[in-house]
Amino acid sequence: MKPCLLKALTLIALTAALSGCKTETGALPPLNTTKFDTENRSNFVLMDKGAQRSVTCSGIQQTTLPDGRLEVAAQVRNREKRRLDVQVNCEFKDEQGYVVDSTPWQTLILTENGQETVRFTSMNNHAKRYTVRVRQSR
Repeated sequence: MKPCLLKALTLIALTAALSGCKTETGALPPLNTTKFDTENRSNFVLMDKGAQRSVTCSGIQQTTLPDGRLEVAAQVRNREKRRLDVQVNCEFKDEQGYVVDSTPWQTLILTENGQETVRFTSMNNHAKRYTVRVRQSR
């Protein structure tokens, strides 16, 4: 073996032996969880790639009914030049963001470049926030 290569291998082995393994002690910092919490921060969420490519929301209107329940109307728009079948639902949340009511998924048919208004009403007066969710039909 050449002396230069032997020195390099010895140096690498010595460095590896002296460095050892680093162990964490104490409490660990939290992972970056803000990347995947869009549903906690947004009122309108597109759940999959197909919906992200084809659907948009041109406006959301929120109304508190006289009995304290929350009503949400979302304008869902088709961005494609073809008919789309999507599913929409709404999750109503309390002040802290915990789900207190969730509507069933309903199928929405959007014509070419069309727009439809979808309405949701919470079941009780605990809802203060909401998230309208859209996904491709299954």
